[in-house]
Amino acid sequence: MTKTISEKILSNHSGTDAHAGDIVIANLDYMMGQDGTSGVAIDSFNKMGAKKVFDSSKISIVIDHSSPSPNIGVSTIHKKIREFAKQTGVNLYDIGCGVCHQLLPEQGHVVPGDLVIGADSHTCTYGAINVFSTGIGSTDLAAAWISGKLWFKVPETLKLIYTNKLPKGVFSKDLILYTIGKLGAGGATYLALEIEGEVINEMSIDARMTISNMAIECGAKAGLMRADQKTLDWVGKHSTRKPNPIEPDKDAVYKDVVEFDLKQIEPQVAKPHTVDNVSPISEVAGTPIQMGLIGTCTNGRLEDLRVAAQILKGKKVHKDCRLIVAPASKTIFLDAIKEGIIETFIDANVAVVTPGCGPCVGTHNGVPANGENVISTANRNFKGRMGNPEAFIYLGSPATVAASVLNGKITDPRKYL
Repeated sequence: MTKTISEKILSNHSGTDAHAGDIVIANLDYMMGQDGTSGVAIDSFNKMGAKKVFDSSKISIVIDHSSPSPNIGVSTIHKKIREFAKQTGVNLYDIGCGVCHQLLPEQGHVVPGDLVIGADSHTCTYGAINVFSTGIGSTDLAAAWISGKLWFKVPETLKLIYTNKLPKGVFSKDLILYTIGKLGAGGATYLALEIEGEVINEMSIDARMTISNMAIECGAKAGLMRADQKTLDWVGKHSTRKPNPIEPDKDAVYKDVVEFDLKQIEPQVAKPHTVDNVSPISEVAGTPIQMGLIGTCTNGRLEDLRVAAQILKGKKVHKDCRLIVAPASKTIFLDAIKEGIIETFIDANVAVVTPGCGPCVGTHNGVPANGENVISTANRNFKGRMGNPEAFIYLGSPATVAASVLNGKITDPRKYL
């Protein structure tokens, strides 16, 4: 058949023999909007003259980007979203539930083999559980709410193979930063990634989601992994829907195959103001920082919080620094409380905020001051990303962030692990 995972999923959902470069109209399994994009989608929905959605059970809107609301304007949008959810019957995750990209897989809305869209660029996260998921615009979302379909240009696929094991103190965040540094911010534009190898096989689903989440940061349309037994076990615990795992054909045609040997990799840091401006931590260690962030749709999961708590336990955040932690969902927040992780954070003088996007989006919850350096587990460090174009954002793993806020400077976490 010579098909990639993307070609198979888009063929299945369009009822065609789809190959890279083809234009297809495909049926959607699920769709999502968040509070930063759904207001425009609702306006478009109304302008199109629609009175109802095609299937309310396949739609969620998540209030996560500005949660709780920081001002009157945002509150007005939130009110519009709540009224739309009541009117149409679509599922609403209101303030405090968590980040959209954690909630959709965690709450069982998406399973292997699905075709999923979201009005948020990091919708590619669900590729970690074998879903073709991709970000779209608000107007396209409105049209999909009405029709249950969307058009796609079937992407070519770039295969990434990771060999050897990650050294101690190096995490999935380091791996994806390293990859983006090698490929460049536009190195996979409108390509699907197929991500595999020994390293991936050994990773948890939490860790795999970190990698797929950042596929968009090298321009990719999706970041897909195979559904191994670990994936199926995880999905079975979170969803009652039947998965349809999709494997690539052995003779599938790829645009390119890139292999990374990770035996010698050290922790990585993306420097301001682009995600592909990546250096080994040894080159930036000692850079003063004033603020840290652990959370977001990239690294706000329980595994991430555990690693940070392990480093922070019994210690205090540096007196000239502050750390904000935003759990990725209410479920994760509760689990972290039960495990004593939140107590560890509070004892270390960490500010734990409402589950959601937190400071990442830059509307509230910790906007940095002019000239401040921030070390963050988020997925973007563009100028102004956290709400201040005069601040400087560095990206690293939860371990790197935790170690750095203890010292008030970027610090290699390996000595703490």
